[in-house]
Amino acid sequence: QVQLVESGGGLVQAGGSLRLSCTASGRTISSYAMGWFRQAPGKEREFVATISSRGGSTYYADSVKGRFTISRDNAKNTVYLQMNSLKPEDTAVYYCAKSRYSPPETARYAYEYWGQGTEVTVSS
Repeated sequence: QVQLVESGGGLVQAGGSLRLSCTASGRTISSYAMGWFRQAPGKEREFVATISSRGGSTYYADSVKGRFTISRDNAKNTVYLQMNSLKPEDTAVYYCAKSRYSPPETARYAYEYWGQGTEVTVSS
């Protein structure tokens, strides 16, 4: 079992920045890709970013490319999502997830453990 706990969400003005953290416990995540997803009110949960097990490969949704950066510190069992130039359309609950696989994955079915989410609100 792996427990994932996200933190760092909050209220920010458009153009601002936030850094989300996701800390895992119960098992090391160093052999697995990790991902961030988000779900806005009334919408499906969508892929945001993913990083390979060693951090060498990353992929982003087109909507966040160039603004968000995913990273990880396997020694701390933690994954980060640096979000810059935030827009009101980035408002959502952000979820961290652990993949079943080592390479980065964009599909939800590839992820077996999910955190409870952290809320991000971007005001205009």
